[in-house]
Amino acid sequence: MAYYPTKSILSIMAVLLTLTLVADKPSLAKSGVQWYAYDEGIARGRSDGKKILINFFAEWCRYCKVMEAETYQDASVVAYLNKHFIPIKVNSDTEKQLANQYNVRGLPSTWFISETGERIANRPGLIPAPEMIRLLKYIGSDSYRRMSYQAFIETQGE
Repeated sequence: MAYYPTKSILSIMAVLLTLTLVADKPSLAKSGVQWYAYDEGIARGRSDGKKILINFFAEWCRYCKVMEAETYQDASVVAYLNKHFIPIKVNSDTEKQLANQYNVRGLPSTWFISETGERIANRPGLIPAPEMIRLLKYIGSDSYRRMSYQAFIETQGE
């Protein structure tokens, strides 16, 4: 005799599948910044018309780990970066040619790139979350085209 699943068994299976998919969503939200590989991120920045942030790091770099644990886990940084930028993460040890191309001499090193691929600015070293959000807004709002960073900070009431 052949066995045919009843509607109730199919319904239960559908519910379990849905719960599994929904259960994975919080882990995605907790993952923070949605990083891209270099080539994909550059292409996506151009196609989406978004600026790019490149985070050069290394596994052995203490301050890189601090930025990953603190700056790139800060809710305001994560939200702004994921919404207004294409974030790219580059391991300078495994992608030495790329690190040389950007003249990376110390870590961490953060580059801001325009939608067309032009280099806007570089900020070497650890960037605490409050400073990172100011930099993201300065670059993201195109204020860097009209005023100095210091003038931008003053207009923000800080």
